[in-house]
Amino acid sequence: MKQHDSAAILSGVLYIVPTPIGNLEDITQRALSVLQSVDLIAAEDTRHTGLLLQHFAIKARLFALHDHNEQQKAETLLAKLREGASIALVSDAGTPLINDPGYHLVRACREANVRVVPLPGACAAITALSAAGLPSDRFCYEGFLPAKSKGRRDVLKALEQEPRTLIFYESTHRLIESLADMCAVWGDARYVVLARELTKTWETIYGAPVAALLAWVQEDENRRKGEMVLIVEGYRAEENALPPEALRTLTLLQAELPLKKAAALAAEIHGVKKNALYKYALEHQAES
Repeated sequence: MKQHDSAAILSGVLYIVPTPIGNLEDITQRALSVLQSVDLIAAEDTRHTGLLLQHFAIKARLFALHDHNEQQKAETLLAKLREGASIALVSDAGTPLINDPGYHLVRACREANVRVVPLPGACAAITALSAAGLPSDRFCYEGFLPAKSKGRRDVLKALEQEPRTLIFYESTHRLIESLADMCAVWGDARYVVLARELTKTWETIYGAPVAALLAWVQEDENRRKGEMVLIVEGYRAEENALPPEALRTLTLLQAELPLKKAAALAAEIHGVKKNALYKYALEHQAES
């Protein structure tokens, strides 16, 4: 058998099976083959997955595995795998475990030396990133931001100087609040791409500085409906900007040493120009 030929379903194996995020034609032939052949399908929502299986005329036993029961049911599924059952893990849409249940089951399988076979397939985060026009060589997936503004702003503040492209999922109910908090924490100019309803009829991909994006979303209620991904440009330091770590060191040293000495030591520690630190300190002393 050639390497690229489809292999038979193996007993005692957990298959991670991505499902479409919108367009049903995005399911792979291998995913259909696995779903058709396994002994059991562990699904986030058995009713939702049942409709998918019905569409493709697949008859299979379903087992509910979701956020509220995963830690308890993982052992049940692990026992079935040890007995030789083949199991497919699916979420409602996209790749399981990416902001969906499955971590506890996969971890239990790995610890028990039960084989886990991942299938490639649909993922909203990667689909959005590929069309955003932002750097994709290095990126950081952050999932959903906290629901409350205080927690959300704390997370955004911690990511303020993250140079990698950032990926967030967001709900229709919190999109405006999240964009407003991005403006408050990062300023109005950070470039953000909104990708909504990917692969569906009303797919929209729109990018703008975050303040302009917020205004655009507020213009039309339909622009904040559906499943959404936010792709955010990473932090770009201004040329000759002093690193925050050097400024913190300078502040600490200033409390104990003359300014020139503090600037010289901070510059040596962080490898920056002494005169730049000294000038910065003088300017901020004048402001205060």
